[in-house]
Amino acid sequence: MPPVVVRELELDLDAFEGPFDLLLTLVLREELDLAEVDVAGIVVSFVERLAEREQLDLEACGEFLVLVAALLELKARGLFEEDADLAELEPEEAAEELARRLEEYRRMKEAAGWLFERLAREGDRFFRLGPAPLAPQPERRLGPQSPERLAEVIRLLAAEPPDVSLGHMALQFPPVAQFLERFRSLLARRRRVDFEEAVAGLSRVEVAVAFLALLDLRRSNEITIEQAAPFAPIRISATDVEGREPWIARSA
Repeated sequence: MPPVVVRELELDLDAFEGPFDLLLTLVLREELDLAEVDVAGIVVSFVERLAEREQLDLEACGEFLVLVAALLELKARGLFEEDADLAELEPEEAAEELARRLEEYRRMKEAAGWLFERLAREGDRFFRLGPAPLAPQPERRLGPQSPERLAEVIRLLAAEPPDVSLGHMALQFPPVAQFLERFRSLLARRRRVDFEEAVAGLSRVEVAVAFLALLDLRRSNEITIEQAAPFAPIRISATDVEGREPWIARSA
């Protein structure tokens, strides 16, 4: 379907009948009073022409908007002559302004066409994101080097690294016998001992080993263990050698 030519748009108005191009010529020559031109009728005629095509022509719409906007501005200036700024514009100046805008639009349209052709012709080209291949490369100067120093460094790199010790990561468990003797020594001096008091200042690993020693003493029926409530202090008491009680951990 051929494109819409705005200048060849046929108009049927009360004050004018013919192509849009002729209307513009008569307005510029002041042979037609623009105040009598129905600009809304021009818009309706253009919309009806587009509806017949059933396809939107953006290029024709842009050209039409520029021409109609210029006509509306000239018509508004003619209708509101009492405005001081608009009254200074003579009919000859208004015609020159319209002609200037039409010429500017023509130049913009030609420039847009040239850019479109340029893009279509060079669309498969890509620009290098970096320095030009023929650009002078900066010279990198190295300071004086000693062959003996270089050989020494190479020997250091060839030497096998020392083994990494993981001894500091291993858990050191003290012997259970150490805490057995500790509890027996405490109970020899005191009839009753609190477990928290006996292990005060020890690490968590040492407290765990001390608790194992406590269970070992209770299994051998050397002590009795009492706790009033869950999470309450654990109290340790020594038992008589002859009348030792069976292994029972009392807890409320």
